[in-house]
Amino acid sequence: MAIRITKVYTRTGDKGFTKLVGGKKVAKDSLRIESYGTLDELNSVLGLARVFNDDLKDRLPAAQRLDEIFRRLQNELFDLGSELATPADFSYEGMFTVGDNEVKALERLIDELQKDLSPLNSFILPGGGKVSGFLHQARTVCRRGERDILRLMREESVSEWPLKYVNRLSDLLFVMSRWVSKNLGEPEYLWERGLRGHE
Repeated sequence: MAIRITKVYTRTGDKGFTKLVGGKKVAKDSLRIESYGTLDELNSVLGLARVFNDDLKDRLPAAQRLDEIFRRLQNELFDLGSELATPADFSYEGMFTVGDNEVKALERLIDELQKDLSPLNSFILPGGGKVSGFLHQARTVCRRGERDILRLMREESVSEWPLKYVNRLSDLLFVMSRWVSKNLGEPEYLWERGLRGHE
């Protein structure tokens, strides 16, 4: 399906409604809109991580590899958002849908990055460097997207694959945050049980 955007504002949302792919009108706070809206937020967080990684691409092979991963994930998330924006009773020629291939590709990537990492002896606190910090934020937004999609599946007909994809993606983002810490030289904060401030 060709994309042609000629006008940004349409005024159709002024009363709290928007249109899905195919033209069906739904409320802007519907579960379907909430689901792909969260994926859009996730994509934006990955975009920020990608921006901070961009300065390192010419100096570190790991940063170049990371940019390739970001590019792929951002495009896949946009495809998945489009899939979720398409009601079950509508389809179009060339429509992309997430499936087993995409989920297995995420698993292979997790395995690839995990090889470089030592086992954890504690939970990790979000933060560290700029890139890994944004990856931690992306992971939490991804988990929210997973919850949104699960709620949507209870109400509407949705394939099982978007939920599986987002579940695996959150695992990947956690591994990526650790891989970045090691390969870009960013710190990794570990949880210290029972730590309290001292007067």
